[in-house]
Amino acid sequence: MSLALVQDLCLSFGDKVVFNRASFSIGPRDRVGLVGANGTGKSSLLRLLVGLQLPDEGSVRFSRQARVGYLPQELGEVGDEGLVDTVLHAVPGRRELGAQLQSTEEALAQATAEVDQIELSQELADRHRELDHFDELYGRHRAEAILSGLGFRVQDLSRPVSSLSGGWRIRAALAGLLLQDPELLLLDEPTNHLDLPTLTWFEDFLHKSRKAMILVSHDREFLDRQIDRVIALEGEGLRTFRGTYTQFKAHRAQELEQLRAEVDKQQARRAEMKAFIARFGAKASKARQARSRARMLEREQPIEIRRERGPISFQFPPCAKSVRDVVVLKNISKSYGDVRVFESLESKVERGERIAIVGPNGAGKTTLLKLLAGAASPEVGEVVLGEKVQLGYYAQHQADELNPAATILEEVRQVAPDKTDRELRTILGAFLFSSEAVDRRVGVLSGGEKARVALAKLLCAPCNLLLMDEPTNHLDLDSSEALIQALEGFDGTLLFVSHNRSFLNRLGSVVWEIKNRGVLRHPGNLDDYLYHLQQEVLGIEPAGAPGEKKSVGSPSGNARERRRAEAEARNERSAKLRPIQREIEEMESLIAELEARQRENEAALADPGLYLDFDRAKQVMESHRLIRAKLDSLYQRWEERQKALALF
Repeated sequence: MSLALVQDLCLSFGDKVVFNRASFSIGPRDRVGLVGANGTGKSSLLRLLVGLQLPDEGSVRFSRQARVGYLPQELGEVGDEGLVDTVLHAVPGRRELGAQLQSTEEALAQATAEVDQIELSQELADRHRELDHFDELYGRHRAEAILSGLGFRVQDLSRPVSSLSGGWRIRAALAGLLLQDPELLLLDEPTNHLDLPTLTWFEDFLHKSRKAMILVSHDREFLDRQIDRVIALEGEGLRTFRGTYTQFKAHRAQELEQLRAEVDKQQARRAEMKAFIARFGAKASKARQARSRARMLEREQPIEIRRERGPISFQFPPCAKSVRDVVVLKNISKSYGDVRVFESLESKVERGERIAIVGPNGAGKTTLLKLLAGAASPEVGEVVLGEKVQLGYYAQHQADELNPAATILEEVRQVAPDKTDRELRTILGAFLFSSEAVDRRVGVLSGGEKARVALAKLLCAPCNLLLMDEPTNHLDLDSSEALIQALEGFDGTLLFVSHNRSFLNRLGSVVWEIKNRGVLRHPGNLDDYLYHLQQEVLGIEPAGAPGEKKSVGSPSGNARERRRAEAEARNERSAKLRPIQREIEEMESLIAELEARQRENEAALADPGLYLDFDRAKQVMESHRLIRAKLDSLYQRWEERQKALALF
């Protein structure tokens, strides 16, 4: 039985057709990744599902009792209510239940007749039982646990939501959704404002939920870990695929390869028929065959490969070689009011390092990048750039700081006055701005388009030290992947802050952890860093750990030995992970098979004609019961193995 059914959905904005007769269904346990380039309608589809936007034609229907929770990328106005109360009141029915309880208490206090008092006392007892049951599922303790998991401190719980920044308001709204535990969760880029510890907690929370979900995310790893189905908004319309996003991309590539092969075969066949017609059309003995082939050519529809808008595609030019010590931070101290962010920080960045900066929100990740870029000054100490260092800096809100009155071409020309318009147009073309689009004003661009302009500006100015703060925000998934690929080919030094797991894992070779107003160095990428933390929790000293986790400014030890130790640690980890991952894959395959059989049983049980054959009905009901028992057991075992996997 479907949880949601979308039929013949049509939506247009002016001349732009977003959906044309789109249809799909969502099952009770479907975990769907909604993918597509910026502007293809992902956010619009979520708004249609939740009823915030009406389609031009078509329908969206939900099964009875289905509750839908929606997290948009941006929130509207918020009230002055306290954080915990706001989260509690996000659960439908809580306010009404509280109002009914208060009304009954007031009526009982005013009642004078014994009959009325007895009746109202019973009603009050019923209301309290309802509230107790409600609090078991959606109570304050659970709300506070969710808020804690999302990074809120105890002292934040009574703060008015209106006093929070935009990112923390999004977290509060997310907490309300997770507390509701709706049958269908709609999440539009939920990780945009989550730091690494919170992202890890959030991933685990979603893994434990077996409810349906539609997820929009520009992070391939996060998407793959959460979904088992893809809905893709593509040039030819809406496509569905059972599997992860990575599997979907491989399938699409194979599909395209097969289509090209079919086009080649058709073109060769048509060329052969045309040659036959030209050669024998006027020859009496072959004229009939020639006319037959001509009719075949007329009837046959040429196979077309739809040209779609690709992702951004560029590469960083070769950069000048800098000195070995690219940046040295000497005795840095930095505060904001009474909050000390860094104290006596001594550290340095060496040529060619790719450093991922991690830590909870508020720890100082953005501040550290600003200090390195010269966009902020320390109260004590100095930041020294090495000789021949050319700095490039992509700030977190750089896309919002573009001049809205300038055209795209004018905005980019500011950082590259020595380049010709033709050169600038070529660069902008790589970022999907056509020759006509470069004359558009920045002020009318979408968030994703502004982000692409900011990246194009970065490419126009040569640099061998690149600092990037959340560069994938506002980019679609394909564009995020293209940026990662371009940075993999960058031969300079890179420091970056990102919540994107793919970005952290593919680009990071060193992790800087901001902790206790200083920085600790961990070799490897994000997965290596998380493994290191887990080993610490278990009281196990990872291979190569002595001397590796240390102040950034004091790297020591032989690099070759360190790399060998890191490789040994990764191999050991993989050996432990492999059997657990294999068992999980086998269980997921069996679960998918049983769920398919269960859907068949449910369809049969919903048919009144089944019960005309009692023996057949009995068999179906017994099969339904046995499969449900097996699934419950498998779900429990799957969760246990996922917890075991999380230990690594």
